[in-house]
Amino acid sequence: MDSLSTDADASSPSAGDGDATSSGSKPRAVLVAFGVAILGFVVGLAVSLVLMGVWVALGFEPTTSAVLVLGLVGLQGIGFGLVAYAYVHFSGLSFDFVPVSVPSLRDAGYVVGGYLSAFVLVLAALALVTTLFTTEPATNEGAQAAADSGLLVWMIPLSILLIGPGEELLFRGIIQGSLRRHFSAAGAIVLATAMFAPAHILSLSGSLQAAALTISVLSVPSLVFGFVYERTRNIAVPALCHGLYNATLFGIQAAAPTSTENASGLLAVLAALL
Repeated sequence: MDSLSTDADASSPSAGDGDATSSGSKPRAVLVAFGVAILGFVVGLAVSLVLMGVWVALGFEPTTSAVLVLGLVGLQGIGFGLVAYAYVHFSGLSFDFVPVSVPSLRDAGYVVGGYLSAFVLVLAALALVTTLFTTEPATNEGAQAAADSGLLVWMIPLSILLIGPGEELLFRGIIQGSLRRHFSAAGAIVLATAMFAPAHILSLSGSLQAAALTISVLSVPSLVFGFVYERTRNIAVPALCHGLYNATLFGIQAAAPTSTENASGLLAVLAALL
């Protein structure tokens, strides 16, 4: 067991010693995890389309707000959950494969520490990237749609209720958890991040270099969330960290002035990181 692990990890169904499995099983574990990530988006998109079809069939207009909210419900709220359930069920695992409980006082400390660490490290990474490169950040189409439709304030509770829990359940609970059975804690966290951050390219627009820079910065909070999950073995903790992190970015966008060029540029960068 490596230094990232807690004493409770030895009995956790998703934690294992990275040296305890044969090297031949590791490539398969990575492929399965990658397949789960892709399946999550495929199922989520399908559910979103069904929800939109029902919405239109009921006589409602497919407005930007409706598409955005139904997309969040279909992807993070239902699709990711269905794939997580299917993985546990068809793998013959028990549902405590993804441990969840009311956060303890210790967990609450990790929520606060993880949230603050993610935010501070992202700002540091942004400062480094903007110093080294002159490329404009990629545009996050979802965040832009929320801003254009006046939904930014509503995205704050949705971040905590849907985005954080849904993404952490799939990418930390299932993907990182499955990788943890074959790799060390650090290896599982890095591999899960390598699948999580690039997945956001679907919502980015701009040059390839801009997307690559944005994804590299997005890796920072993902590593923090992965570390927090490894230390607490409670999926509620990274879900809260992630939800609060996104909610803060949406809150900054909703509240910050955009009358100056510098402010607009900062908001564009922050929006890309949602």
